[in-house]
Amino acid sequence: MRVLHLAWEYPPVLYGGLGRHVHALARAQAAAGHDVVVVTQAPVGSSPEEVRGAGPDAGWRLSHEDGLRVLRVAIEPPGALTDLLARVADMEHEFAAGCEAALAGWRPEVVHAHDWMVAHAGVRLRAWSGAPLVATIHATEAGRNAGWVTSQLSTTIHGVEWWLANTADLVIACSLAMAGEVTTLFGVAEVRVIPNGIDPRDWQVPQEARARVREAHADADPLLVYTGRVEHEKGVQTILAALPELREHHPRVRLLVAGRGSHLPVLQQLAGELGLTDRAVRFLGWVSEQDLRAIVAAADLVIVPSLYEPFGLVALEATALGAPLVLAQTGGLAEFARGGSHALLFRPGDPRSLVTAVGAGLADRGSNQARAARAAAALAMRHDWATIAEATVGVYREAALRARDEPLDGHDGDGAAGTRSQRPPAPPQLTAPLGRLLEADW
Repeated sequence: MRVLHLAWEYPPVLYGGLGRHVHALARAQAAAGHDVVVVTQAPVGSSPEEVRGAGPDAGWRLSHEDGLRVLRVAIEPPGALTDLLARVADMEHEFAAGCEAALAGWRPEVVHAHDWMVAHAGVRLRAWSGAPLVATIHATEAGRNAGWVTSQLSTTIHGVEWWLANTADLVIACSLAMAGEVTTLFGVAEVRVIPNGIDPRDWQVPQEARARVREAHADADPLLVYTGRVEHEKGVQTILAALPELREHHPRVRLLVAGRGSHLPVLQQLAGELGLTDRAVRFLGWVSEQDLRAIVAAADLVIVPSLYEPFGLVALEATALGAPLVLAQTGGLAEFARGGSHALLFRPGDPRSLVTAVGAGLADRGSNQARAARAAAALAMRHDWATIAEATVGVYREAALRARDEPLDGHDGDGAAGTRSQRPPAPPQLTAPLGRLLEADW
């Protein structure tokens, strides 16, 4: 099947889990024999000349990677277009123009748009190709903001999300919780649930690398680890608030925070206010992938304290590395924990609940390891990328069957370009602030 992925992040441009998800999914689809093209943005600082070349022979360049093709487009650097919506519009224009130029002799059989930042490009390329549009909603603006949409920017983003969900031929979500969120917010009756995946073979750490981390923190017992983006909704503040009480029972406890984000200065200030010295918490900032894996593998417990988490890819990664988990009971994390069978759970945003969960994990390390082993077995059963790629292609085929019932003007089903006879639905008239759209726990 000819597959066109649109993703605003993709290696080496990574901000969170979306880019890694698309990368792994596209590779798995290519390995299964599908003809896959990914369109994404080039690294910041890449000029249009670097991407397309210069002079009369300039053209869009498709690179061959991992058995698939990648088209990277250059967009204006952050200093040139500081407004988020302007940058997104610029990116989407370049995505569509790049496809139409570089893929002139190739037409996808499905266009797969990942999140709102590629919504307009996805709809335009559906019309250009005559292929159905499948959208994965990885997260929502309301969800990221505790159920609230209060600013003009958030209202606009929410409107684009509504438009994408209601325009796509089919919608995919990564968890039952996320499917329910999409249905509640956008009124989409049918959402296909396909979880995130992982290839455990990519998450192997030499024993000596783990030993180096333990040696570097030989005075820490236990060693707690958080990895990921450092944003308010990721809930690292909950761990910090729990540390003083944890230190009463475990004076040598240490938390490593590996990641960066806009909430980091707030957390550093909070740590100071709580009297947490470098012996109790260390903010490592960005670390290399190799070092990150060694840190996770060396942890006594990996804590994922998210206040909002559609799935929680970091839980799969920690499981692949053999680390016992303590997860906030929210979204996809709660589903992965299987009622405590695969990970200890605590109420999101509740430091006292986290203290109890961590205490239980440290008091019975045998049960901890048993939970980690059950979680690892689940990776092969439910989170293998080949299985996920096959399920996703199944959604593509279903979308294609549905699209046949919607004729295209000038499109006879052979992949020629055309425009859908029905225009995409107009979003509801939205004015800020919309207020609370979801019931959230934080």
